[in-house]
Amino acid sequence: MAARFGPAGNSEEFNKNYKSTLQMPGYLEKMGLDHYEYQCGRGVKVTDKTAFALRDKAAEHGITLSLHAPYFISLSSVEEEKRDNSINYILQSCDAANRMGADRIVIHSGSCSKMSREAALELAKDTLTRARKTAVEQGFEHIHFCPETMGKVNQLGDLEEVLELCRLDDTFIPCIDFGHLNARDFGAIKGAAEYEKMLDKVADMLGEDRLKIFHSHFSKIMYTVPGGEKKHLTFENNEGYGPDFEPLMELTAKKDLSPVFICESAGTQDIDALTMKKCYLSYNSEV
Repeated sequence: MAARFGPAGNSEEFNKNYKSTLQMPGYLEKMGLDHYEYQCGRGVKVTDKTAFALRDKAAEHGITLSLHAPYFISLSSVEEEKRDNSINYILQSCDAANRMGADRIVIHSGSCSKMSREAALELAKDTLTRARKTAVEQGFEHIHFCPETMGKVNQLGDLEEVLELCRLDDTFIPCIDFGHLNARDFGAIKGAAEYEKMLDKVADMLGEDRLKIFHSHFSKIMYTVPGGEKKHLTFENNEGYGPDFEPLMELTAKKDLSPVFICESAGTQDIDALTMKKCYLSYNSEV
């Protein structure tokens, strides 16, 4: 099994030439991509008609699907009501993913507020555990939760924290956003050594099986010190910000990993996803 590549949502190029997201699977197949991450960042509002049609179109064109849960999820909020609402958003995301044939939902963790990172992590663990229990009760046991690494320093979600969340349940898969990790550590990813250290940590904490199928977001991201992430860039207009994807593609091929790479470039996410895939394939043919 090889790595899969695709965009987060609809790119500028797609929106210029097409009217409906239902045309996305055909568009991606024609480009040479094989995955699509449906965006529910501003709320889960997917009708049955859209979900079932997208499921059928994706199957027709060999495109696998994942879904990004609402951005306003906060697993670690100090307000119990917000955590309970977050569970509902996760369940709504599971339902939409199930209807469209997606098997992964990406989940933001929220901020640390004014508490310690340890306290925030414990709250997040409790919220995610309750969400998973209810999801299984509602028949969504086949939907993988993918807690995401976050880009701002005050947010819960460095790599170790995300891996700790994933240890709650064997079905959880980390969503490693390398752009976020680079931004929150102010450009720390310099090349293959840093990527390898991260991948080794996944294997150490979750095992080789989950390393093999991790989920990933990738983009070049502008950051500030000491805040972290400021805005997503494109591969062409990166203003000197990283990280570079080539060493990661080489490692993915060398280690025979089969992750899903979702490109989150600002408007060129399809073009840049294809650039990543071509790079990966150039290394994959060598191993």
